[in-house]
Amino acid sequence: MIDLLVVGGGPAGLATAAHAALAGLETVVIEPRATPVDKACGEGVMPSGVRALRALGLDLPDGRELRGIRYVSGARRAQAPFDNGTGLGVRRTALHAALARRAEEAGARTVTGRVGAIEQNADSVTAAGLRARWLVAADGLHSPVRRGLGLELPQRGPRRYGLRRHYRVRPWTDFVEVHWARGDGAPGGGAAGEAYVTPVADDLVGVAVLSTVRRGYDDHLARFPELLARLDGEPATAVRGAGPLRRRVRSRTAGRVLLVGDAAGYVDAVTGEGVALALASAEAAVRCLRAGRPQEYEARWRALSRRHRLLTQALVRIGCHRTGARLIVPAAARVPAAFAAAVRALQ
Repeated sequence: MIDLLVVGGGPAGLATAAHAALAGLETVVIEPRATPVDKACGEGVMPSGVRALRALGLDLPDGRELRGIRYVSGARRAQAPFDNGTGLGVRRTALHAALARRAEEAGARTVTGRVGAIEQNADSVTAAGLRARWLVAADGLHSPVRRGLGLELPQRGPRRYGLRRHYRVRPWTDFVEVHWARGDGAPGGGAAGEAYVTPVADDLVGVAVLSTVRRGYDDHLARFPELLARLDGEPATAVRGAGPLRRRVRSRTAGRVLLVGDAAGYVDAVTGEGVALALASAEAAVRCLRAGRPQEYEARWRALSRRHRLLTQALVRIGCHRTGARLIVPAAARVPAAFAAAVRALQ
């Protein structure tokens, strides 16, 4: 019997595996796909995430330093620099590959396969023919493990979707830019959504769009004319999508199973903390298991994600209404101290 079986070999699962192996736990990761896997994500790692990667002993992959967050709506601007280190704009594939190397260096083993039924008793949990003392499900936004264990709650509120593509242009800023759409948006008076620009290399930017409206990527981008004018290079990657983003979860634990990363619940990508929270929850889960107190993980997860969840829920609630969305950037520009405080809360 091994100590820990990690379901999902994405960034959250690999960070969990690396922490566990470094803590002396015999760890196996099970993942059906070859590394690295590309997915639709904003690719901006907040300063807390960069610190977590360094604490894991990871050699940071090549990317671009990020100095802060900028909100844009037409001619209006509001920006706030990070005051506790810099973030990192990095291709998801590069980060995934670096975490896979670190997990292997730490002593974790990866097995190619899929997890079907999960069986557990008072002493162990069995899945995919492997028996372990504990199982961490880090199998993503649509986690089959979470669903199979009955931990998924019905979704409420607007359904938001994301699309991402890269452009071969030189970054014009070292801030993550959030462009808020103006004009007509969703049917019924909803807002048109946002576009997130993240520098990820000296000649590459990622542009992700989020909206309640399901339409083609180019149709979304047409609602950001100032941004579109800057993207004069050729698209460098295909469009990738994800959603609906909101995931409500009954509990992060079920017997000997713990949920980590997006599998543990997700609000929205509007604040860009997905990777940082995945890394933090991975470390918290391993600490609880190493101490023999897995029951404490739920409270730790709630504590480390509380500010993110509250701010993200508020932004989504406001941004999904056309009038509210129009007020976000003017309000941030008018009260820069409040905007700076919000950015500090997320870094």
